[in-house]
Amino acid sequence: MSLCIYILSDSIGETGEHVAKSVISQFEIEDYEIKKFAHVLERKYLQGILEKARDEHSIIIYTLVDQELSNFVLSYCGEYNIPCIDLLTPLLNAIAFRTNLKPLREPGINRILDENYFKRIEAIEFAVKYDDGKDPRGILKADLVLIGVSRTSKTPLSMYLANKNLLVANIPLVPETPLPKELSQVPAKKIIGLTNSPEKLNIIRQERLKTLGLSGYARYASMERILEEIEYSVQIMKKLGCTIIDVSTKAIEETAGLILNILKKNGISNYNKEI
Repeated sequence: MSLCIYILSDSIGETGEHVAKSVISQFEIEDYEIKKFAHVLERKYLQGILEKARDEHSIIIYTLVDQELSNFVLSYCGEYNIPCIDLLTPLLNAIAFRTNLKPLREPGINRILDENYFKRIEAIEFAVKYDDGKDPRGILKADLVLIGVSRTSKTPLSMYLANKNLLVANIPLVPETPLPKELSQVPAKKIIGLTNSPEKLNIIRQERLKTLGLSGYARYASMERILEEIEYSVQIMKKLGCTIIDVSTKAIEETAGLILNILKKNGISNYNKEI
């Protein structure tokens, strides 16, 4: 008679399956079957699975955080003499004992955390793809669009906010470069204009040129050019009607906090406060 192992889970059952395969590998068994039942959240569905398991003389491994469902498996298996292994309850009880905390017993929490992780990765990839105006089509997909002249922290802010699950695109404002037409289609509440003091921009740009070995190209860092760009950028921001933030005296975290508060007031709160 072949070995049949039932995996019951209120999530996708990966934990139980992994444990089962790890244990089976310790035996010279080739004739076995693993039957995995995911999203077991109702007693009626659970009972139907247990009845099948009883007829197949199986072993049951379960990871059910719902106390009532977990107790039902234990009771049913005891009544019909079905070997069963609860992978969660002993550890839950041990942690509760050591911490004096009560487990939440909420199915799917881990899955929610996984979904949040993938949303964050998606947001980071979005920030990279639509950084520095590489592809203006991203403007229409973004939760937030940052605009400003060179060296106003657009890229680091985009990455920081991406870690809050926000889809952020950023556009450099250069007098000689036409604005992407998509920018005019974005509501002002989803645009943040970033500016900096002329003095700080001068210092930052000079250091940037030195890093690139381009110190001879003075116009980018000249005060005349910087003032021209700032004046142009402020005109654009006022025309768009967006909020303007001076980043000259603020750390990235502080600016990001201001932006999140502004977005919240504007009804845009698609971000993870816990990160």
